[in-house]
Amino acid sequence: MKSGIILIGMGGHSFVVTEAILQCKKNIVGYMDQHKKNINPFSLVYLGSEQNNLLFEELRANTFHLSIGDNSLRKKIALQLNNHEISFSSVIHPSSIVASNAIIGFGSFCSANSVIQPLAQIGHHCIINTGAIIEHECVIGDFSHIAPGAVLCGNVQIGEGTLVGARTVIRPGIHIGKNCVIGAGSVVVKDIPDNSMVYGNPAK
Repeated sequence: MKSGIILIGMGGHSFVVTEAILQCKKNIVGYMDQHKKNINPFSLVYLGSEQNNLLFEELRANTFHLSIGDNSLRKKIALQLNNHEISFSSVIHPSSIVASNAIIGFGSFCSANSVIQPLAQIGHHCIINTGAIIEHECVIGDFSHIAPGAVLCGNVQIGEGTLVGARTVIRPGIHIGKNCVIGAGSVVVKDIPDNSMVYGNPAK
């Protein structure tokens, strides 16, 4: 039986994740990072570096969550940890609304007041941030980040590793490629290819 959740990464995003876990009344064993952090508002126990293989063997009775906001770093560490065959927990804030037939991959995070509508599919290790709305039948690729207040209308597809900025609105049926950055406050009205950076209204 898994005894608790261990966070990997201690920074601004981890504070939000920690609060959500506490709101869910789940046990946080501590956090792992390359170095012990001076800023630790929840007084979590420092367990050591995520690069310590022996430590992982000792802690594998727990589940883990990558509490790292940067998409590329989150992916890099996830791939490094694959050899340990550990379990990743998704964290869903109790104020989130998640449709009964939506799918949320392992290790993903749904922040306070996020909404995930019917038939939406959220990949692994994604961040659906505060107040973001994922409408019906949207598909979000692994390691993506939908920032606070973003609205994805129906049937939107987001590629792996893409960041959708705060308060962005994406019209129905739009396809956005992998590893894109959509600037905050943008309005996306046409498809966006892989590795693009766009912003504005309409986003260009």
